[in-house]
Amino acid sequence: MSNSHFEILRSGINTTIQDNGRNHMYHEGVTISGAIDQRNYKLANKLVNNELNEAVIEFAYQGPLLKLKNNKINFSITGDVLFKIIRKNLKVEEGVCYKNYILEEEDQLDIISTKNTVYGYLSVNGGFKIKRFWNSYSINTKANIGPNNGKKYSTEDKIFIKNSNLKKIKEIKLDYFKSQDNIIRVIRGTNFDYFSLKAQNQFFNQEFSVTNLADRMGIRLSGDKLENIISTNIKSEGIVRGVIQVPADGNPIIMLSDHGTIGGYPKIGVVISADLDRVGQLTPGSTVSFKEVSLEEAQNIFKAYTEDTNKYLYENN
Repeated sequence: MSNSHFEILRSGINTTIQDNGRNHMYHEGVTISGAIDQRNYKLANKLVNNELNEAVIEFAYQGPLLKLKNNKINFSITGDVLFKIIRKNLKVEEGVCYKNYILEEEDQLDIISTKNTVYGYLSVNGGFKIKRFWNSYSINTKANIGPNNGKKYSTEDKIFIKNSNLKKIKEIKLDYFKSQDNIIRVIRGTNFDYFSLKAQNQFFNQEFSVTNLADRMGIRLSGDKLENIISTNIKSEGIVRGVIQVPADGNPIIMLSDHGTIGGYPKIGVVISADLDRVGQLTPGSTVSFKEVSLEEAQNIFKAYTEDTNKYLYENN
């Protein structure tokens, strides 16, 4: 049995385990969770020859400092991330994202920070030795669900690693880069007509600022107040990732992976599925604008997004 594990020397700001999410639990009031940036999550697993739904470490802003104990592993980091490998002989290597590396026993991995995005992903060949909760490894810190008692990892915690098969690993480097275009495409929400014509035009023609009130649950924006002419509250009803709610202060909130399963604020729009990864990576202080598309356009854009993703996941073997 493998006793290989990461010893956490610095926990980072928001270090959790994530996968592709926890489905079929909405009726129990449990949201999907899962990696904020699903494409980068899957690419991380691709690089170390894992199943694409294997658990990874997700981190935000400042990442963890990890020391490998027992055995050696193959790992990869995806996202826009600054990291270093500190070998046990104290030699320091500058890390490159979208490339896999061998980490030896007693080597350290210093994930210093994300750069122009929020979230990054660390995968290891074979995955982590953790328990599934309702058929998912994802940690939801709002509800304390998942491995590590549903909490973020702390300094001195250990994350155990499954047996690796390094013989099957070949060096891979993906030529992956996506511009951070902050024009987000949306379809109209179910309460779009609650807002004045002026507010509707503002929603599609002004820039909003991303505030510091942003986490895995959602992102609060600020801008000119969106006037509601019907009611600033509705009966609570089901919501999904990407819904844009507008509370009484007139500033939109975009719901992300750990959103509540119901909400009582009117919904002016819904981010299309193909743009959800980019929304999750919006940094505080940046700006965002919304562009309306039809349902048919959203479906075609998602088809293109899926084909582009699959090009990296399946055509680079």
